[in-house]
This record gives sequence, structure tokens and C-alpha cells, in this order.
Amino acid sequence: MKMIWIWQQIENGAWLTLERVRAYSLIVLALGVLGFAGWIAVSDGAIDRNGKPIGTDFSSFYAAGSLALEDKAANVYDAAAHYARQQQMFGTTTPYYAWYYPPIFLLVAAPLALLPYPLALALWQGLSLLFYLGVIAAILRRSTLPAAIRRTWWPVALAFPAVFINLGHGQNGFLTAGLFGAALLALTQRPYLAGMLFALMAYKPQFALVVPLALLAGGQWRCIAAAVVTVIALVGITSALFGIESWTAFAMTAELPRKLLLEQGEVGFAKLQSAFAAIRIWGGNIALAYLVQGFVSVAVIGSAVWIWRISRDINLKAAVLLIATLLASPHVLDYDLMLLGPAIAFMVAVGLGGGFRSYDITLLAAAWIAPLLTRSVASATGIPLGLIVVAALYVMTVRHALMNRRGVMTAREQIAAA
Repeated sequence: MKMIWIWQQIENGAWLTLERVRAYSLIVLALGVLGFAGWIAVSDGAIDRNGKPIGTDFSSFYAAGSLALEDKAANVYDAAAHYARQQQMFGTTTPYYAWYYPPIFLLVAAPLALLPYPLALALWQGLSLLFYLGVIAAILRRSTLPAAIRRTWWPVALAFPAVFINLGHGQNGFLTAGLFGAALLALTQRPYLAGMLFALMAYKPQFALVVPLALLAGGQWRCIAAAVVTVIALVGITSALFGIESWTAFAMTAELPRKLLLEQGEVGFAKLQSAFAAIRIWGGNIALAYLVQGFVSVAVIGSAVWIWRISRDINLKAAVLLIATLLASPHVLDYDLMLLGPAIAFMVAVGLGGGFRSYDITLLAAAWIAPLLTRSVASATGIPLGLIVVAALYVMTVRHALMNRRGVMTAREQIAAA
């Protein structure tokens, strides 16, 4: 009987009360803050105890920005020159942090390189984190929030474990999640602004597999036009500022991420959260990994396009697009799971508007905590926890679309019968 009761709690989500949500979030937040404070306290200036720059990946952005400021943007794509600049800034023993971004991202990196490293890192992470939090608040404001939830959302969003992963790496997950969420929020009322925001995400080309097709299926022509014009403008601006040779150098090295990160697993397959990485963790060869990833990508893109064509629930469509973007790309790192932040918020809005279905609340809770465990679980057991949770969350969104579609069809049948 007890097992039946536990399963019922998991199914209906009754175990996750608002009091527990608030308590769990505050505990994770406190532990995260204490951990970061302690790590910084025992560091030697900008270098941590492991001899790495604080903010690890941000050191790559900072070095690239400094080269761009000296009219050497093309050198960013020369690993030797880029690494030499990192060693000059952070010491000869610092590990190399590669740069695989198109020149568009230099528009962020170059201004930050004008500042001292600690200030640049703090400003970069602080402002982009505030942007992410503002977008989460805007998503939830679109639904009717009970007063208790209005008091709870901010510790949940701030304590989301992907936040700490992003902070630890000094990465761009906050900016990506903020731009993606803001574009989806603006889509219905301000399609041109939405297109511009989507275009600003062009520094993450691996996330462009689903978005254009979904927008086409949804008939978002003004958004698409604005995105195309904005991307062209960004290419023109970066060419004028950093030289056309920066784009030439980027084009010549565009295959490196695929070869080094995916096929050779330079960052470690446990950090990658894709079907491709799961096959590689399990010992599958590269050909099999591409085959499985291709199957997953086609299935996800097809279902996302179908939902964007038939659904009228913008919150549901937004969640579908965010989660599908993660599943369709083979190159998804654990800090990219920041996209789950706005996806969870959109699904909460769906639940508040039309009701939560069986297992919804439990799955949303699993998606929230998953980034904390994905890397360690994959390393220790070979289980791709991140991929499993993201896939389960996507199935949940598709189920909502199917049930909503069935409800619409039933209503039409009743009208026809009358």
C-alpha cells in the first residue's frame, strides 16, 4: 500500500508543495553561494587552486576580445596565437580554452576585454544573469500567478543548478536562455523584435536546427524576415569592425568543433548532453552515434514543426521549441541546459492555464535538478541522465499538444452534431 501511495504522489505531484519548492531552492542556493565564495576565497587572484582562471571558459572570451581590440581578430581562430594570449594573461601553466564562436560573439568579447578581468567577468555574468531572471519573470507574468507562486519563483529560477554550472564556466548560458525566452515572448505582439532577438543568437549556430523550420510552420514571416536582415547586418558590422578575414578564418576552422568536441570528445562525453554523446559513452563508434543522433534530430524536428503548425498555445509552443533545440543538436554542453529554465517556466504557465496532467510536476522537478547531476552520473555510471530527462520533458510537451488537439477535435464534433 505504501508503494501505491508513493507512486500516486509521483503521478499527481502532490509531494512537491510550494513550501518544499521554496525550501529546496533556498538550500541549493545557499550551498551554491557558499561553495563559490569559498572557492574564490582560496584562489590566488584570478587563478583558482587548480591553476585555472576563475570563470575558466571566460578566459577564452577575454583573450579573444583583447586580440580583436588590437586588430588581430583572425588570430582568435589560430589556436597557437589564442593560447599564447591566454598564457600571457593568466600564466604559462594555464590550460587552453578554445574559441569556436563566429565573429559575431566578438561584439560581446571585445568590449569586456577593455575592463580588468575580474570586473569583466563579474559584469558579464551579473548582467546576463539579471537578463535571464527578467525573462523568467516576464514568462510567468503572462499567466495568472497565485500570490504564493509570485513569492517563490525567484529562488527557484536563481537556484536552478544550471545557473551554477554557467557561473563556474563563465559561459554564455544566461544570455542564450534570455535571448531565446525573450524572442518567444515577443513573437506574437512584436514579431520584428522577436526576429532580431533570434538573430542575436547566431553565435550558437548549432541551435539553429529547429527554430527556422518551426517559425516557417507557424507562419511567422515577419519574424523570419527580421532575423535574416539582422544576421546580414551583424555579418556586415563584424566585417567592418574586425575585418572580413575574421570570417574567412572562422570558415576555415568551422569543422574543428565537430572533430574535436564530438568525434574526439575533447571536453569529455559526460559533459555533452546529446544522443550522440550517449552512444559514445556506451562505446558506440562515430558512425553509429551520427546515425542515432540523426534519427533523434529528425523525429524531434518533425514533431516540433507539427506542433507549431497545429497548436494555438504560445506557451506550449515555446516550451516545445526550447526543448527540441536541446535534443536536435549533437553539440549541447551541460551549461546549455540553461535553456531548460525558460522551458520550465513556459510549462508552468501552461499548467496554470489549463491544468497540470499526470507526472507533469514530477517531470518539471526532475528537469530542474537534472543539471546538478548529469555530469557526475554520466561519469560514474554511463547513464546520460541529462538526455533522459530532457527527452522525458519533451514527451510531456508533445502529450499536452496531442491532448489539446484531441480536445479541439471533440469540441468540433460536438458543434457539428448539434
